[in-house]
Amino acid sequence: MDNDNIFNNEDDANLSAPQAAEAVYTEDNIRTLDWREHIRRRPGMYIGKLGDGTNDDDGIYVLLKEVLDNSIDEYMMGYGKQLTVDVTDTTVTVRDYGRGIPLGKLVEVVSRMNTGGKYDSKAFKKSVGLNGVGLKAVNALSSDFTIMSVRDGQARRAVFCQGNPVLVEEPFPTEEPNGTMVNFTPDPTIFRDYVFREEHIIPLLKNYTFLNTGLSIIYNGKRYHSRNGLLDLLRENMTKEPLYPIIHLKGEDIEIALTHANQYGEEYYSFVNGQHTTQGGTHLAAFKESVSRTLKDYFGRNFEYSDIRNGMIAAIAIKVEEPVFESQTKTRLGSRDMGPDGPTVAKFIGDFVKKELDNYLHKNLEIAEVILKKVQASERERKAMAGVTKLARERAKKVNLHNRKLLDCRVHLNDVKGDEEKKAASSIFITEGDSAAGSITKIRNVETQAVFSLRGKPLNSYGLTQKVVYENEEFNLLQAALNIEEGIDGLRYNNVIIATDADVDGMHIRLLMLTFFLQFFPDLVKKGHVYVLQTPLFRVRNGEAVRRSRRKGKGDKAKEETYYCYTDEERIEAINRLGKKAEITRFKGLGEISPEEFRDFIGPDMRLDRVTLRKEDGVAELLEFYMGKNTSERQNFIIDNLVIEDDEDIS
Repeated sequence: MDNDNIFNNEDDANLSAPQAAEAVYTEDNIRTLDWREHIRRRPGMYIGKLGDGTNDDDGIYVLLKEVLDNSIDEYMMGYGKQLTVDVTDTTVTVRDYGRGIPLGKLVEVVSRMNTGGKYDSKAFKKSVGLNGVGLKAVNALSSDFTIMSVRDGQARRAVFCQGNPVLVEEPFPTEEPNGTMVNFTPDPTIFRDYVFREEHIIPLLKNYTFLNTGLSIIYNGKRYHSRNGLLDLLRENMTKEPLYPIIHLKGEDIEIALTHANQYGEEYYSFVNGQHTTQGGTHLAAFKESVSRTLKDYFGRNFEYSDIRNGMIAAIAIKVEEPVFESQTKTRLGSRDMGPDGPTVAKFIGDFVKKELDNYLHKNLEIAEVILKKVQASERERKAMAGVTKLARERAKKVNLHNRKLLDCRVHLNDVKGDEEKKAASSIFITEGDSAAGSITKIRNVETQAVFSLRGKPLNSYGLTQKVVYENEEFNLLQAALNIEEGIDGLRYNNVIIATDADVDGMHIRLLMLTFFLQFFPDLVKKGHVYVLQTPLFRVRNGEAVRRSRRKGKGDKAKEETYYCYTDEERIEAINRLGKKAEITRFKGLGEISPEEFRDFIGPDMRLDRVTLRKEDGVAELLEFYMGKNTSERQNFIIDNLVIEDDEDIS
């Protein structure tokens, strides 16, 4: 669907590319950066976004992965069945028991670009790190970096600061077992106010154990281990009960697991050489195609692939010689072949799935029957919705300028090719009403931030079928704006941000939107695309300074003594700082916050709460209780848990 022509956009003048200013361009403008300076100036090229540790794709976790990948490569080559990972708020120590880095090259492998053992396919046949960059990036982006290698009774240690050597020891005798130890502290001048968070580290480590059965990872004293590989991975991540026992198939250099559940959409976990390819790639595309074709051929019916895969939850892991990833962060596989002399990725996966899955279904007829019933149910629902879907799409195309539902951003209007950094930053704010949308619209970054304005409270979609997504105008237009009608592969914005007022109505709208996403697009949540915007509840400022600045026409001093508080604790702290001079404002709606004040709240340092969906959350039960038809039960719950506090005099 061509969304650019569906929704209203700002004046072309506001979105046109800026004209290049004249500048003197001479030989003096040409510079050559050394490896340290290049990494530190352009960290995004090596580790993606920076972040502060709030999100699982923040740069500090990429640094951790780069270190872990080297240890995992050792295990994959048959050396070292255990590794220890110790993490504090700011520092990481990883110790493996592999072969250890050759002592004579210890310094070079962490400080000389394009240096490493992964270029020699005999030493590392199916490795993740092939570019000789990973440890160098960790070194350059750390305020403290120490590496020690132990080989056959000899050890050597080197210490660096921001990539510069501080101490390089000569080899010395030791009784330590072979292996490598890396200790690093991300540079706080680059990763500002960062904290390593356990909720992001544990899933990462668990994935390593799922993909390397027999490997033990000791994290801060606790042992993680897997005996069943991808079977354990699906059990860990599924938030709904499977319709049939998980199908688990393994071969040389390939492992798959799949099942169906009563949920909408598709859910995949894909890996290459132990690397979690969160954006898929050639292997995932081949897997989805081959599973669909195999099931279609097995049942001998002309099923649509979308009906076969609706509700499917699956994982695939393959091992490839010299894999080609589409970026240094290795989130998408670009390889077409399994290796220099191997078959194509598509043929390798297709042949395996065709043989093994087909054999499995012939031996397990009762499971095949459950799959058939699920596919038929999806087919019936799709056909029943055919007319509704067509009308909804036509209605979306006819949305006129007066509706002003979507104000798009330049990265999508211009369909920027190859600008992955901007696409990763692309966001859409889902706001309530025109006043809130107006504040955000006036000061948003038109390059990467779009705004979708809701009209009143959305429908409570709990317990309804997918038909409501198309019959309800609000949901239909939002789905079209996000471009997720055919699944989230076409998602136009990396960050879907719910931005509602900090009052009862705002909270209700937030819950209604979360219910919608959890019901019909759970994979959007599981992939980490949905957020809730935090906005300040209070503004505490020096009232005397404000009045004085108004009289003098200057506001600098008043701004210096203004505190935006997101919690009661922050409010009390601000009041204590200002004492009797404190002037307190309670923000109830986003429209009450002036555009200039709003600028920082949706800027690079905006506070976002990522919406997560995990098995232990019990989301199905929560939705049923809070969004279901048990009104009297909820009323009793509210009465039993009601807490009445004294009102405060807040102006």
